[in-house]
Amino acid sequence: MAIAEISVVPLGTKTPSVSKYVARAVKALQQEKDVKYEITAMGTIVEADLERILAVVKRMHEETFGEGVARVLTTVKIDDRRDKTRGMKDKMASLRRELSD
Repeated sequence: MAIAEISVVPLGTKTPSVSKYVARAVKALQQEKDVKYEITAMGTIVEADLERILAVVKRMHEETFGEGVARVLTTVKIDDRRDKTRGMKDKMASLRRELSD
């Protein structure tokens, strides 16, 4: 199980607002089965096996093109821990425990 943070940014749009373009990427993600995700203000956190995450990244990147978008910058950070199975909720619970000490 891996966790990734994906940020898809369309460049060269006619407006500084990019939410309608980013929504295209998120809609592609919403169609994926068996992929847990959490949308944040600066990116999307995805939880799945690594092969699935890489396929999702490609789909999100490709879906952002359209409506005049000629360039897309996609950033991916991957946390692939193999000694234990840990998901997004486990990581947050661990952090909350540390904060409460």
